[in-house]
Amino acid sequence: MKQIVLSILSNAGGVGKTTLAVHIAYSIVKRGFKVAMIDLDPQRSLDVFCGLQAQESAHTLVNVLSKDFKGDWSCAPAWGESKIDVCQGHPLLAEMANELVIRKRGEYALADRLKSYPLPHNLIILDCPATLGMLNTNALAASTHVLVPVQLEMKAISGSAELVEWMITTADELQLEPKPTILGFVPSMYDEKVAMHRQYLEQLPEIALQLCVKLYPKVRNSNEFKNASAYGQPLQKYRPKHPATKDFQQITDDLVALIKEK
Repeated sequence: MKQIVLSILSNAGGVGKTTLAVHIAYSIVKRGFKVAMIDLDPQRSLDVFCGLQAQESAHTLVNVLSKDFKGDWSCAPAWGESKIDVCQGHPLLAEMANELVIRKRGEYALADRLKSYPLPHNLIILDCPATLGMLNTNALAASTHVLVPVQLEMKAISGSAELVEWMITTADELQLEPKPTILGFVPSMYDEKVAMHRQYLEQLPEIALQLCVKLYPKVRNSNEFKNASAYGQPLQKYRPKHPATKDFQQITDDLVALIKEK
């Protein structure tokens, strides 16, 4: 089996990155695999979605990216599941990003950690901040695959095309071999009652085709996602029979297939 490192990237906030991360993670665990989620966002959204208490920086990703890291990953179990762990974020990640800019191999800090001190999980999900700075560059350098949530608004759609260009250019500059594969676009927060959402959803297949990117089924907008996160749970655990729990099935199937590749 292969280890997959999946970055969930967007150059905009509020597009559902963490929602994707936690629901994919939970789905993969229920298929029998081990998952680690790494929170690169200084706002530490994963703490909320996983019902975790904030930690001191020494027990978060800040320690992993520090110069004197010796492999002591501090991971917290999520949702009482033995096969899922979270390396938590911290506000000091913003300062760490500035430090990495001037550090030798700063762009590869996370990739170097994962190589020198590998995690035993089948899937590692990198929940990334909404800026194309050093933390996202680290995520790209460490990734085997990238997933891009796309909000159904013109600014977000055009921004996704710019993000693809950034990924290609950055991968070339970093001389990544092999380059991370774009797993696909995921239309997020879709509300069929909103005419703009319906219109852009119809246009998105052509845009994805032009960019040579797979387009996944939409993830619907539902207040139940917010209700579940308020309890620090994924929707599959909070309301397992809700129809939106099926929105992640095709992504899950593709990731399982990648993990099983020899």
